[in-house]
Amino acid sequence: MATDPREDEAMRGVNERLKAAHGQTHSLDEITAVVAGAYAAFRDRPVRDFIPILVERRARRILDGASK
Repeated sequence: MATDPREDEAMRGVNERLKAAHGQTHSLDEITAVVAGAYAAFRDRPVRDFIPILVERRARRILDGASK
């Protein structure tokens, strides 16, 4: 994950929220993989402040689409 401790903590929160929201329809490994994939899309972005929010939105869209 990230090298910034605050970003690491925020990403752990993203994982936990998505596991709570989608744990009934997706495996925990699948949720972790989706979050990691979404995070990888923003890896080289210089401005880091909104990365956790953008990752969570992208991962939610993926997980919501896979549930239907």
